[in-house]
Amino acid sequence: MRSVALSPSTRQSALDEMGAHQLDVLVIGGGVVGGGAALDAATRGLSVGLVEARDFASGTSSRSSKLIHGGLRYLEMLDFRLVAEALSERGLLLDKLAPHLVHPVPFLYPLRHRVWERFYAGAGVALYDSMAALSGRARGVPHHRHLTRRGARRLVPALKRDALVGALHYYDAQVDDARHTMFLSRTAAAYGAHVASRTRVISLLRESDRVVGARVKDLESGREFDVRARQVVNTTGVWTDDVQSMAGERGQFHVRSSKGVHLVVPRDRIRSDSGLILRTEKSVLFVIPWGRHWIIGTTDTDWSLSKDHPAASRSDIDYLLDHINEVLIEPLTHDDVEGVYAGLRPLLAGEDEATSQLSREHAVSTTVKGLTVIAGGKYTTYRIMAKDAIDAAVHGMADQLDRMVPASCTEDVPLLGADGYDAVWNQRHLLASASGLGVGRIEHLLKRYGSLAHELLDLIAEQSDLGDALTGADDYLRAEIVYATSHEGARHLDDAIARRTRISIETFDRGTTVAEEVADLMGGVLGWTDEQRANEVTHYLSRVEAERESQTMPDDETADAARMGAGDVVPVSVAGA
Repeated sequence: MRSVALSPSTRQSALDEMGAHQLDVLVIGGGVVGGGAALDAATRGLSVGLVEARDFASGTSSRSSKLIHGGLRYLEMLDFRLVAEALSERGLLLDKLAPHLVHPVPFLYPLRHRVWERFYAGAGVALYDSMAALSGRARGVPHHRHLTRRGARRLVPALKRDALVGALHYYDAQVDDARHTMFLSRTAAAYGAHVASRTRVISLLRESDRVVGARVKDLESGREFDVRARQVVNTTGVWTDDVQSMAGERGQFHVRSSKGVHLVVPRDRIRSDSGLILRTEKSVLFVIPWGRHWIIGTTDTDWSLSKDHPAASRSDIDYLLDHINEVLIEPLTHDDVEGVYAGLRPLLAGEDEATSQLSREHAVSTTVKGLTVIAGGKYTTYRIMAKDAIDAAVHGMADQLDRMVPASCTEDVPLLGADGYDAVWNQRHLLASASGLGVGRIEHLLKRYGSLAHELLDLIAEQSDLGDALTGADDYLRAEIVYATSHEGARHLDDAIARRTRISIETFDRGTTVAEEVADLMGGVLGWTDEQRANEVTHYLSRVEAERESQTMPDDETADAARMGAGDVVPVSVAGA
């Protein structure tokens, strides 16, 4: 498959094409489901456009727990179908679709009660592993094992002795959600989809009783134009109802937002060779290995305030610290927290009890001709959601096409960077020697770009200083910022610091030290003036200040008010995913 860059010129070409020719499918929302839907439609031979009001994965899809998992707790709810489906998708991502982005991750489940809990929880984890094996896609994920208290504390010395009587050790998988989501849109573009971020849907176009496209606004230039399409697919997550209301019809379901907050702390603050999963009074708490860090989360609370920038409050942070400190010998404090992020889960809230039971699953509706709506679901099953949405869209335009549309084939479509990944990984020592970079640097690049890492090494070969680490964020190379701008659709500092890299949550200063250097690198690609560079830096610093202030506030209302003190660098009044 040819590599296609999400470059500034590619974006402009995509906008021009969407404005000039009728599409088969217009996808609204550049989150994981939107990117998946665009890829699904494009690989069926349909003409496709994808528009996102902000940046790819700027909403929920960059703020998850970053796990690809079946969901052990859904077994307890006896939702075997959902677990089996998710485990099958986990195997696909690990083995075929995105082995460069999705990797196995170990977890320890401490047992608090003797005999019965080991039998009960052990049976659940055994069933979990068996369902994965039955899917035929469990290669590379080790089987679970039982541990004594001594064995568990040898693996996780940070645990208090009285925090467990034994443990279970099992594996799931993790992903850099923002990068994976971006790769979906980029892969869709490689198959011919027209992809554009910072492009907001202003209204839906209607003819008689049918939606026939959308009027959009290029937020970078201010230009407005119509995009005509046989089917519009709404994949905007927590903004589903906002877009649905543009059709002037009552939807079959509604979406409510549930806020999930995560903390990021340095790896040395918790002495452990494994992640943790702990029961709480409401759900479960994960402690997830994340490079040189741990991610701790999550909360699960209703949210009815700003969907654009959900805010974490002091009480959210206290809740997470209090629960993890119950089991740690050396408790964590607020001073240990490097980063905090809050995301909104789109949960289905139906008109009746039966529909409300769908809250953790997904649903598709076509209340208005020409408009397909999908909502709910979980990150791991994005591909199934995308397939179901495009299946519904194809059915809705059957009378407008003079050909049969093939079934989904995304089960066999690896993302860019996946082809040849194993071979390139095996060559990492040779690549290190040839490039002058350390083997650790090469492994870092391969796990973020896969076989496309050659494109970054080419940049470094052309300009050697791009092989230097960023000042104040030395996990990342200067080349990664240039590449994010020239190939991955990053258009503003937020895009590069918060999503193409994860500097905003991985450094105590939240990326403020590196902001000017990043602005210089991005500005060189995008042709920014000194004034534009200064504006980008000022905006980013204001964003960090507002987030920090919100995290000192006692509740959601005051936290939201503080966070909204810093707006978007490109104002958006109606958002995508």
